[in-house]
Amino acid sequence: MDSKNRLFIVIAVIVIIVGAMFTSFGRNLFILNTPEVILPSSSAQSGVSSGDPDGSDALFRPVEVTPDTVSGVVATLARPTSYYQELAVETFWAEGASSTQVQVWVDGGWSHSRQALPSGVIRHDLVGDGTLYYWYEGSRQFEIAPADERSFDLAQHIPTYETVVQLEPEQIADAGYEIYGETPCIYVEVAGEDGPTERYWVSVDSGLLVAAERREGDTLVYRMTTPVPLQTPCPADGEFSLPDGTLLHALEG
Repeated sequence: MDSKNRLFIVIAVIVIIVGAMFTSFGRNLFILNTPEVILPSSSAQSGVSSGDPDGSDALFRPVEVTPDTVSGVVATLARPTSYYQELAVETFWAEGASSTQVQVWVDGGWSHSRQALPSGVIRHDLVGDGTLYYWYEGSRQFEIAPADERSFDLAQHIPTYETVVQLEPEQIADAGYEIYGETPCIYVEVAGEDGPTERYWVSVDSGLLVAAERREGDTLVYRMTTPVPLQTPCPADGEFSLPDGTLLHALEG
């Protein structure tokens, strides 16, 4: 092999080694300079999101929640695909108040709610595959209606908090992180000039609505709370059947 060929081979090997080094170190430098949005969780209530014990890990940079950023932060949340939840929904008026207790089972894109209404009647709403089925306990008859992604929330009489994502910053009066009970939450307050004030507390762990309220001036007219801890995945007693026994969905796993 002549000297010219040997020189060519040496140069080629050097180029390959330099390229490999740049690929390895360049990737690490890029990662270190690309912040990741990290939300507080039940395991990080002290404000340190993750990484080094002193919170100095450069990979993680907590995002501040303000009226300008809250829509984007809420948009990063995702509800679990399988869970059980209980809700207490209260409405208030000048002459009195009423309360509805709601049980919620969710699994694999199907949702079933059981509502104990103030009248004593129990209503069931089963949503899946673009269809809402509803009936009253004790009857084998049921009704069917078209459904969309908001139908299940509306059936439970709870606000559809994802609409926060579509709000303009000037529509949001206040936003931030709060601990509601023992749950780290994103807090959002929406207030119109002459309309009601609505407040939402969204769990940063589950992406689910933990509490909500509406006030007309200083008067509380609506409140939703979650009196028991969330269960995930959906427990074995979750049923997605019609009152005539037709099984629409079997629990996954």
